[in-house]
Amino acid sequence: MSVPDAEPESCFVDTNIWLYAFIEGDDPQKTARAKALLEASRAIMVSTQVINEVCINLLKKAQFSEQQVQQLIESFYAKYRVVELHTAHLLKASALREQYTFAFWDSLIVSSALHAAAAVLYSEDMQDGLVVEKRMRIINPFTQLPAVTNGA
Repeated sequence: MSVPDAEPESCFVDTNIWLYAFIEGDDPQKTARAKALLEASRAIMVSTQVINEVCINLLKKAQFSEQQVQQLIESFYAKYRVVELHTAHLLKASALREQYTFAFWDSLIVSSALHAAAAVLYSEDMQDGLVVEKRMRIINPFTQLPAVTNGA
């Protein structure tokens, strides 16, 4: 599976992409696309919010142990740039909600990605193709997947 053309130098990866990569589940196409995206991307960034969301979902959905969660957290910090939330991120998120009508948690993700100067934010949950503040594009890496049919 291919990833979007012209892979950016810096990208911020939202929770849902990580979960598709970590949990082999009902959608093997999304799992393969998520894994390919993470392997192909050079400068991946995440926020502490994303790490928290990934961990809680892996505890619930994949029955991760606390030791596995601790290893995952250490791995995030060792491999990727982690954006920690500060007052400026929260205030920016509020302004983004007013300007773009993002949901609360999505606005924090977008704010963190902007503060990290990401060129692209990969997310399944937000408006694909939206350019935020003329400097960051939101891309849903799953939009070009072929439709799955149930037996025919």
